[in-house]
Formats: sequence, structure tokens, C-alpha cells
Amino acid sequence: MWWERWRGGVRGGLVRDGLLWAVVATPIGFARLTPPYDRNTVPFGLGALLLLAVAVRLGHRRPLPALVLVVVGSLFDGNFVFAIPVFSYLAGRRSTGTAPAAVVFGVIAAGGTILNVGLLGTGAATWFLLASVLLFAGVFPWLVGRYRRQQGELVVAGDRHAEAVARERRGAAERIRLRERARIAQEMHDSLGHELSLIALRAAALELADDLPARHRTAAGELRASVSGATERLHEIIGVLREEGGGPASTLPAGESVAELVDRAREAGMAVRLDGDPLDLPARAEHVAHRVVREALTNAARYAPGAPVAVTLARLGGRVEVGVANAPPPAGPLPGPPSSGSGLLALRERVRLAGGTLTAGPGAAGGFTVLARLPLAPTPPLDPPPPQPVEGRSAEGRSVEGRSAEAARRVREARRRVRRSLVAALGAPVVLGLVLTLVYYPFATAGAVLDAVAFDRLPLGATRQELTGLPRRQAEPPAGARPGCEYYTDGNFPFGQATWRLCFSDGRLVGKERIDR
Repeated sequence: MWWERWRGGVRGGLVRDGLLWAVVATPIGFARLTPPYDRNTVPFGLGALLLLAVAVRLGHRRPLPALVLVVVGSLFDGNFVFAIPVFSYLAGRRSTGTAPAAVVFGVIAAGGTILNVGLLGTGAATWFLLASVLLFAGVFPWLVGRYRRQQGELVVAGDRHAEAVARERRGAAERIRLRERARIAQEMHDSLGHELSLIALRAAALELADDLPARHRTAAGELRASVSGATERLHEIIGVLREEGGGPASTLPAGESVAELVDRAREAGMAVRLDGDPLDLPARAEHVAHRVVREALTNAARYAPGAPVAVTLARLGGRVEVGVANAPPPAGPLPGPPSSGSGLLALRERVRLAGGTLTAGPGAAGGFTVLARLPLAPTPPLDPPPPQPVEGRSAEGRSVEGRSAEAARRVREARRRVRRSLVAALGAPVVLGLVLTLVYYPFATAGAVLDAVAFDRLPLGATRQELTGLPRRQAEPPAGARPGCEYYTDGNFPFGQATWRLCFSDGRLVGKERIDR
């Protein structure tokens, strides 16, 4: 039932969300449950856990706002930082576009910079640390999620493309089989209509015979009328199966045998021979064998001109084998597109309807061989063979290519997007890291660099005003900075950390040392 499926899907979604919430809430819960405690521990802890639950549920439909909620939560509890990579990855996995994510990360970066540097007065090192957290905990996981999403889209597009190609191939093979059945119906119409016309003619002669009793002539007239009506109905029923714009009926000699067909091909200039004694075959088997040999000789003359051809006929129990093998063309393969294979598909369908099997492919000596096995007695048709690939530039091939071009284009586009996402996932953190470094380093070192030579020349006991060559501003003090001391950097890249410590007492330099980092 749909209700059970919906309820099962909702239950599975709640379980997954619960597991995700438990994972991202563990750092916050652990920090709140361990001492020291104060009166705000429980309210803040419950609020943080509730905010995470809202972000988890919101992340399905609005992954970027869910990420923003987590980032806002990190302003009040630093343990939210552990959840930022998870929600960033999910945002890349679930979002469809890149522009909204770029806007969100840009707003977070600009807002965080204004808040920390402009309002809170944090130092350059703290700003750099926060920017690095945004880069490696936010941008990089988002790029990985984006890559995974597009990789999944590529797999889906590839499956759809393969399905479309297979469907078009099956459709092409089915159209060829239906066309061949229509041709068989047309041939049946022509031959059977001719026989019925002869019957009607003989019935008309009996109807006009003076030496027959009147009742016999009446019966002959009724027979003539019935045959004429059957001929008209046959024309209406089977005649509609003729292909639109189809060619005229076959002009081959009626009842032509395989031996006569080979003789006509030899008279036309083909190097063809018939191996085996002429066989007295049933009309149906003779007709199909004639069609097999005719199609094979046509292909040999078209694709292997000048090559010798061998036609074999052999009776094996209740079956007859018809084989046509040609050697490679003396001048090599002909230029131009390969054969579409539609003629062999039609021939295979005709042989199948006769209860036989047909195989065709390259021969051992490099030529081409067609072998049909036909039953002598009427046999039900075999099951249809699996669809064969229809390649080349025939009408069917062009149809397949045209209808599958859109699927192929989608696969190429998906592959390009995956490659771009992979390059972005690998290169963007490096580029952004260099940009941050190049922005932070001049900010941290501008006007705060004291070289080693100038440091060594600073005399102890000199007043602050007597000291020349000191930078115009100090570097950011390290943790545990001593009061009454000044800090300068030697310009170390990329962080520009404090290198020299100058300590003053009553306005005089009482100590100078290099800071061990």
C-alpha cells in the first residue's frame, strides 16, 4: 500500500536524521555534560541541541540555510565547528546550483570579517584562523559533496544513455522485422492472388461450358463469385501491409530455383559456384533458401566485388543447410561507411518465421559467411532472437543516432561537470589558501618587521626615544604576552608571527630576546 510505503520512508528518514543529529550533537553534549558547570549550562545546551535538530530537518529541503544556522550557532558555542563540515558536505550533495552557495560563503566570510575585526577587535592571527576554518571546514567539504552529486548524476545519465541506445536498437530491429513481415505479406498477396485468379478463371470456364448441367454451371458461378470476393478481401487485408512508397512487386522469374539463381549471377559476371547436387525441396523451404542465397550474393557483389563466392546446399535429415561464403575482396575493403546490417536482420526474421536459424559473420579466411538451417517440414517459428546492434549510417542507423544524440549529449555534459567539480575540489582550497595567506601576510607584517641586524644594535638601558629603527607598529603578541614588552616580527612567511620581544621599565630598554616559536 502507498500508505505503508510512505510510512516506511518517513520512518527511515527519521532514523537517518536521528543518527546524523546524534553524530553532530556529540561534541556539544559532551562539552555541556562535563564540568565546570554554571547556571547557563543546561539552557544553552538544550538550545544548541534544538538548533542542531532544526538544521538537520531543514537540511533536506534547504541545505544552505541549514548550514547558515550551524555557522550562526558557532558564534555562541565553538563546538558547532565540528558540525560545519557535515552540513557543508550535505549542502554540496543536495544543492543543484553553485551560485547560491558562492553567495552564502561570501556573505559568511564578509560578515565574519566585519564582526571579528571591526566589532570584536580580534587580531590578524585570529582572523586568519577563522578564515582557514571557513575554508577547510566549509568550502572544501562543499566541493567534495558537489563532486559526489555530479558523479551520481553522471552514473544516472550513463544508465539513461545506455537504456536509450538499447531501446533504439530494439526498436530498429523490430522495425526491420515488421518490414520483412510486410514484404512476406506482399509476396503472399501477389502469389496467392495470382493462384486465386487462375481458380476464378477456371470456374468461369466451367460456368460457360455447354456440356454441364445447369446446376453444375450455377455451382461453378457461385465458386467463381466466391473466389473473386476472396481475392478482393485478400487485396484489402494484405495489401494494406505494403510499405508506403514501396517498390513494385518482385520481377524475379516465378519458381526460380537456387541453381538458376546462381547461373544468372554467373552470367552477370560473378565468380560464383554451386557445391552439391540440386535438391528437390518443398516450396516453402525452396523459397526461403532462394531468398537467403539472393541476399548473400547481393551483399557479396556490393561489399566484396571480384571475390569468389561458394554456394552450398546440403540435406541433413529433416533439414537443409544453405551456405554462402565469399573470400575477401582482391582490392581490399571498400571505402565508405560500413553496412548497416538491416538486410541480414530482415533475412534472419524471414528464416525464423520459417522455423529455421541463420548465422552470419566473418569467415575463417577473412571473408564473410552466411549459413541458414531450414526445416523441410512446416515448423512453428522460433522465439525472436535478441536485438542485434544496428550501426553505420543507414536510415535505421541515422534514426538511432538522432534519437540517442540527446542522451549522449547529457552524458558528455555530466562528465564535463564532474571533471570541473573535481578540479575545483582539488584546486579551490589551494587557491583560496594562497589568497588568504597573501591577504593575511601583508596585513600582519606591514610596519611591524624588525630585522636581525637592527635588533642586535639595540643598546640595553637606552630610552625608548633613543631607539632608532624600530617599526612603527607592533606585531600581534603571542599567548602569554608579558606586560611592558613590545613585540615585532622578522617577516616570517606566511603567518608573520612575533619574533622579537623588547621589554621596558621606566621608559628604558631592560631586556631583549628572540621568542622561541
